[in-house]
Parts: sequence; C-alpha cells; structure tokens
Amino acid sequence: MTRPDTEARWQAIWAQRGWKARLLWPLSQIYRALIAWRRRRYAQGRQPVERLPVPVIVIGNVVVGGAGKTPTVMALIAHLRVRGWSPGVVSRGHGRLGDGLLELTPGTTAAEAGDEPTLIHRSTGVPVVVAKRRADAARALLAAHPEVNLLLCDDGLQHLALGRDIAIAVFDDRGTGNGWLLPAGLLREPWPPAAKDPFSPQFVLLQRRAGSAPVLPPALPAGATSFAATRRLAGVARGPGGDERPLSGLTGQDLVAVTGIARPEVFFEMLRDQGLTLSRCVALPDHAPPDAYQAVLDSPSSTVVCTEKDAVKLFALAQALPADKRPSLWTVPLELQLDPAFLAALDQRLEGLHASARLSSPHGHQTA
Repeated sequence: MTRPDTEARWQAIWAQRGWKARLLWPLSQIYRALIAWRRRRYAQGRQPVERLPVPVIVIGNVVVGGAGKTPTVMALIAHLRVRGWSPGVVSRGHGRLGDGLLELTPGTTAAEAGDEPTLIHRSTGVPVVVAKRRADAARALLAAHPEVNLLLCDDGLQHLALGRDIAIAVFDDRGTGNGWLLPAGLLREPWPPAAKDPFSPQFVLLQRRAGSAPVLPPALPAGATSFAATRRLAGVARGPGGDERPLSGLTGQDLVAVTGIARPEVFFEMLRDQGLTLSRCVALPDHAPPDAYQAVLDSPSSTVVCTEKDAVKLFALAQALPADKRPSLWTVPLELQLDPAFLAALDQRLEGLHASARLSSPHGHQTA
C-alpha cells in the first residue's frame, strides 16, 4: 500500500467514531495529557515564551493534513502590504533536509527550505526564514531586515515558544472530524481550547471550495469569531518560464495530474470541475521529496498539471532534462478569497495593538 493510500485510510478512520477509532481512543487520552502538561508549562512560565518587538500573527490548523494554511499566509501578505505593513514569514520548513536556520534566497530549493516556505518566498518576495525554533528564525529575520514590522508564523499554532499577538485557526470541510485527538481522530490539540487558554486563537477561518456548501463552524473558543474563505483554481496555468495560458486551453487534452499535498483528491476534483480530462492521477505523499516526481517526467509527450506547491520541486527537476525530453508542464495557482469582514476585524485588532503600544513603528522596528 502506498503512503497516499495509507493517509486516505487514516482520514476515513478519523472521520467517524467507528471501531478502529475507538480502539485508538485510549492512546488519544495519553496524548491529551501530554498536550495539557506542555501547554500548562508554557502558560505558567516554566517554559519561556519569547516576545518580539513586532506583532506576530500565527496561522495554523488543529487538524492533521493541510487545511489551507499556506494560501492563507499568502493572501494575508497581499492584504497587509496594501495596508502599509512590511511583513516577513517564519516557518519550520517541514520536509526539508536538516533543521538549521536558513534565510531563503531566489536560488533556495524546496529540499533546502521546505516546499511551503519556498512557495511563499517565490510568490510574494517577502523575507522568509526557516528554523526548528520559530523564535530563532524570527530573531534572525528581524536582524537582517529592519524594515519588517510584522511577522507571520506559518503552521505555528502548536509552537508555543514564540509569543503571538493574533492567532488564526484554519479549518476545511472536514471540520474537527470525529472530534477526537490523535491517533483516534484528526485533532492535533483539544478543540475548542479550554476557557482562558492563553494560546487560544481569536479568529477561525472556514475554507471551502467555490461552489460547495458552506463549512459548518466547529465549536468556538471563548471570544473567537469565525469567518468564511473560498478557494478556487485560477483561470490561468503557468509554465516553468513564467509563461501563461488560459486554463480553458487545456480542455480536451489528456492530462497527467500530479500532486503531493495532504488531500490530493481535492486537487484532482477541482481540475475536473473545470472541465479538464485527467488520463492519469499521481498522488504523492504530502511534502514528497523532489525525486518522487521523476515518474511523471518519463513521458516527454505528456502534458502535466500540478499545484504551485508541487511546481517548486517538479519544475526544477525538469530543468535538468534536455528540452526534448521534458513533458509540457503547467501549474495551476490556487486563489483564496477572504471574507472582507475577516480582514476588517484583523485590521481592527492590529490597530488595537498599536493603541496599546504593542506594535513597533510602522516604519520598522529598532535594532540594538
């Protein structure tokens, strides 16, 4: 059984409280106790929480698998720039080789930094630093970029060592699954958080595909507000050289679709919804290494479509081949439309932090 098949089986187990999930429930209670002990240590100051001279917005999810964190980070960067902020991004860089501190450059590969940080950096151009400890990444980023006056922490809800000013929990159509913790359910931490939990998110973002039913909000933490977000495929496809063509121009062709994301079937369904014909679907593990994509490069006569997350690995791999040995490669960007009410609430909270002198100067932070 392949790893994607195994992941799909786990997703099915976590969707309901069947006998397999019930067998794992005792283990989930051990996990719950460990999570509670860890959060208590940070809340009581036994483990230090590092505060920074700029506001920190944490974006993450409490369920296993991608729920839309990276598209949310990229959409927020675009909004914050319009509002006059100079954001930077810190991340652990899941799936990369090694765990040392690294600032991304245009030549940094996904193998070195992780596919999601690489995508964020190439798509937005903002400073991005990865490290095992996000606080280390944050300090290094601020030292190198004094113009940065706000940090986004990608996939950081469970990273409690970095102080947060705003936390955003992202959910997709799975909600909280069967409501149980790992390994009996989807949850990486108890939901909703306990009352007065200092790490509880202020915003809950419910993402759905365009044209699908609204996502039912899970139980909310005290004081939190939920908002909707809609994701759809862009109307264009982009090639390795930056060239674009209408997505509709791929209709009528037999396409090979490949992706290494947490729920590959969602991408395949979105392509089909656009009227595309998929002759072959290649589902790779989430954060698959670059060499896992080699199989789709063996047929130079084929046309291959992938997500932007896959493209940071697949396109680089294809560039090493002679031009006549490469298939036609296209990535289809994902567009995320955030509820204007959510953006207004976020702006209001940032203004409130400024009024309480929590924020640095809008012209950048001061370094020693």
